[in-house]
Amino acid sequence: MNYELNLFPHNQTAYDSALGMMSGAGKAAVIHPTGTGKSFIGFKLAEQHTGKTICWLSPSEYIFKTQIENLKTATDGYAPENIEFMTYAKLMITDAPYIENINPGYIVLDEFHRCGAAEWGKGVKRLLAAYPEVPILGLSATNIRYLDNRRDMADELFDGYIASEMNLGEAIVRNILLPPTYILSVYAYQKELEYYKKKADNAKNSIIRENSKKILEKLRRAIAEADGLDVIFEKHIKDKTGKYLVFCSSVEHMNEIAGYIDKWFTGIDPQPHIYKVYADEPSADKSFAQFKADESNHLKLLLCVDMLNEGVHIENISGVIMFRLTVSPIIYKQQLGRALSAGKTKEPVVFDVVNNFESLYSIGGIQEEMDQAIALLRENGEASYIINRSFTVIDEVRDCRELFAAFNETLDATWDAYYEAAKGYYKEHGHLDIPTTYKNEKLSLGKWLYAQRRIRNGEVNGTLTSEQIQKLEQIGMIWQPRRDAPWLTGLEHAKAYRETYGNLLVPVDYISPDGYKLGGWIRYLRHVKSNKNRRGQITDEKERQLNELGMVWNKYDLSFEQHYIEAEKYFKENGNLLVPVSYVTQNGISLGSWIRNMRSARKGINKTALNEERIRRLETIGMQWNNIYEERWEKGYSEAEQYFKANKNLKISSMTKTESGFPLGQWLYSQKLAHNGYKGRTPLAPEKAKRLESIGIEWGGEKMHNA
Repeated sequence: MNYELNLFPHNQTAYDSALGMMSGAGKAAVIHPTGTGKSFIGFKLAEQHTGKTICWLSPSEYIFKTQIENLKTATDGYAPENIEFMTYAKLMITDAPYIENINPGYIVLDEFHRCGAAEWGKGVKRLLAAYPEVPILGLSATNIRYLDNRRDMADELFDGYIASEMNLGEAIVRNILLPPTYILSVYAYQKELEYYKKKADNAKNSIIRENSKKILEKLRRAIAEADGLDVIFEKHIKDKTGKYLVFCSSVEHMNEIAGYIDKWFTGIDPQPHIYKVYADEPSADKSFAQFKADESNHLKLLLCVDMLNEGVHIENISGVIMFRLTVSPIIYKQQLGRALSAGKTKEPVVFDVVNNFESLYSIGGIQEEMDQAIALLRENGEASYIINRSFTVIDEVRDCRELFAAFNETLDATWDAYYEAAKGYYKEHGHLDIPTTYKNEKLSLGKWLYAQRRIRNGEVNGTLTSEQIQKLEQIGMIWQPRRDAPWLTGLEHAKAYRETYGNLLVPVDYISPDGYKLGGWIRYLRHVKSNKNRRGQITDEKERQLNELGMVWNKYDLSFEQHYIEAEKYFKENGNLLVPVSYVTQNGISLGSWIRNMRSARKGINKTALNEERIRRLETIGMQWNNIYEERWEKGYSEAEQYFKANKNLKISSMTKTESGFPLGQWLYSQKLAHNGYKGRTPLAPEKAKRLESIGIEWGGEKMHNA
C-alpha cells in the first residue's frame, strides 16, 4: 500500500531531530508523554526506510498489536511490513544465531525506561553489542526509573542524546493534549483513619500525641460531611453514554470496585455496560475489543489492571477514574494520559479517587510542570505556543487535605527522628539491611524500616512523600526485602519462558540461556504447594502471579497439559487425531495410549479427570470420541451407504473401489468374514450387522466356524 504517514507537528519535529541525531551520533531518544502519539514516530521511520528491517522491541506483544491497530485506524489500513517485532523478555532468552539473523537497519526501543530491568537489560546489551553501527531510536514517556534509585535511562542507553523532550505539563500548555477537568475525592477512608489513629496513639511525645488526636477528630468529621462518590460521579459525569477507564491496582481490587458499581453509577445509568481486563488474562483481548466497539446509549466502564498503564491508547475516551493505591509518578502519569490524546476536540474528565490522603497532592506536580513550560516558552520567544495556562481542578475534599497536612506536620518530628537514626546506621555500616528486632537509642529502627518498605510497596496503608522516598534511597534503602530477591528472579524467568513457549510447562531439567534452573524452581514450587505444612510460603499474590502465567500445580494437570501439547502438534501436522495406540512422540510421550484413555474417560470407563473444558479443548483440535477402528468402520459404512443409494445394491467385486479411491469391495468382504465367524476375525457386532442389512448386504452362505 502506498501511503504517506502524516505526523502531528510536534511529532514531525521530533522525527526530523531524531533522524539527524541518529545519522550523527547513532542514537536518539524521544521523551513525550502518554497520548501524544510517539509510537507513530517509529512507524514513520519504518515507512521511510522500507528497504531496511526495523527491529522493534517492546515490553509486550499486546502493546505493539494495539499500536498497530491504532495506526491502521488513523491511516485507513496502513501498517509497515518491514518491522521485526520482539518483546524484551523474548530477546533476553534468544541465542546468538537468532540475533545474527535479525540484521536490522534500525533498532527501536519502545518504552525504553523498561530496559533498566536486570534481565531485560542483558538482552538489550547483547543486541546492541551485536550491531554497534546500527542507529537506535528510543521512545518513552519517561526516562527515569523512580523505583530503581532514579536511574536515567536516557543517559545509560543514549548518552544523553535526546532528540525531543516534553512532559505532560508542556503538552497541556501547548494544547497537544487537552486540559482535563480534574476532580479530587477519596474512598475507603475508614481503614485510613484507623491507621492514623494508631500512628497518633504511638507518638512518643505526649504533646504531639494529643495535638494529632485533635486534628484527626476534625478530619473524621470533615470526611463524614463530604459528598459520597455516587453524588460526585452524578454531578461531574457530563457524558452519560461515554466511555470511561476505571484503573484498579490488582484483580482483587478490581473485584472490590466492581461490587460498588450499582451503588456509584446507577444514578447515571441503571444498566451501565461493564468490561474487565487485566494483564495476561485470556479473555482480555475480547473484553477490550468489545469495549472499544460499544457505541450503545449506555455508560461504558472498562475496569482494568496493568494492561493500560503503558503503551496502549484508546480513541473516544470521555475520561478516567483512578482508584489509586500508588504514588508512583510513572503509573500516575500513564493513567492520567489515557484520558488525554493528541487530536482530541472534547475536554476529558479525570476522577482522582484515592484511598490515602498523600496521593491527593500528585496533581500539584502537573500544574508545576505547566508553570515551568510557560516560563521556558516565553524565555525562548515561543509564547505563541502557550494555549492553556491551567486546567480546572474541582477539590471535593479540600478541608480534608488541609487537615491531613496539619496532621502530618504534627507527626513529622517522629519520622525525622527515625530517619536520622537510619542515616547514622548507614554511615556506620554502609547498608540498611537491618533485622526487624534491631533497636537504636530506644527507637525500634528495624521495625520502622520494615514498615517503610511495606508502605512503599503498597502492602499496608501509610504515607511516604516523594521527598521522604528520595531521602531513604540516598542512604541505601532497598524497597524489596532481600528475601524476595529469589522469588522475583524466578518470576522474571517464568515470564520469559511463557513469552517464548506460550505455556509454563517447564521441563524439570530446563535451564534458561543465562544459566537459571527454571525447571527446578517450578518443581520446588509445586512441592511446596502440595505440602500442607509449607503451602503458606506461597502467598495469595504470588500464586495469582503464577496462575496468570498458566502455572500447573499438580501432577495430574501437568500430565494432561504435556500430552495435550503433543496432541496439538500431531493435529497440526496430520489434520486429525487418528493416532495409533502404539504411537510415541519424539519426546517419549505415549500419545496413542493417552488418546485411547481420553476416549475411555469420555465414556466413563476409567477415572481420568476429563471436565467440560478439557473436552472442548480436545474437540478444537479434531478429537473424535470413537476410537480409530470405529472411525474407520463408520467411514466404510458411509461409502457403502452412498454406493447403495446410487446403485440399489451392494453386489460388487472385492476389488471394487469408489470414485474417491476407497476399497469398498475389500471392506465389504472383510465385514462378511467377520459376520460369518471366519477364524481370526473379531465377530461383527449385531447392531452393525443390522445397519449393513438395511442397505442390502448379502452375507453369502452359512456362518463359517473356524473355516
